[in-house]
Amino acid sequence: MKLEKAVVVFSGGQDSTTCLFWAMSRFSEVEAITFDYGQRHKLELDCAAEIAGTLGIKHHILDMSLLNQLAPNALTRDDIAIEQKEGELPTTFVDGRNLLFLTFAAVLAKGIGAKHIVTGVCETDFSGYPDCRDVFIKSLNVTLNLSMDYGFVIDTPLMWLNKAETWELADELGAFDFVRERTLTCYNGMLADGCGECPACKLRRKGLADYLAIRGSREAGR
Repeated sequence: MKLEKAVVVFSGGQDSTTCLFWAMSRFSEVEAITFDYGQRHKLELDCAAEIAGTLGIKHHILDMSLLNQLAPNALTRDDIAIEQKEGELPTTFVDGRNLLFLTFAAVLAKGIGAKHIVTGVCETDFSGYPDCRDVFIKSLNVTLNLSMDYGFVIDTPLMWLNKAETWELADELGAFDFVRERTLTCYNGMLADGCGECPACKLRRKGLADYLAIRGSREAGR
């Protein structure tokens, strides 16, 4: 028997799409929420909308352009290079992004009677982003419950998975080809396997290669 309603924080990327399939397998009703924060590639918004439409998921897009004004970064500005210097956060880190996204997702969730908020944050392959840590999610979960007097549960199915294990989860959910061919992870705005050169593509490609090697070994041993 499936659980109640859930809201998935959804970008149209590998992780959030895997989480969307995960949520669809567990909850009786699923809606997705995507945030327009002035990201370089509007294709991300189009990709998210197309995936949601294909899967028959009600899709909400919220204007979060204020975040771009407050926290300029390499994901929103063409004049900021995508890089990570020793001892510093990557220039792709957006201050306050997950804090705000999850908070607004919670407002939507309460309004539609959903108890669960699903997000694809991960501490195993998190690129040093502080707002992807398990301790942050648990802290925010308590804060949201107290602030709205509502029993939210923030689900993080990828929290302790590396990228190979995330590919494996997609495969177990019957979504491997869908995720590989229709999602957008690339910082340079290229669908599927992407540019192959940006940090996001390199991480995705390595995880895919690792998982395919594991899957091939299993199949050979049968």
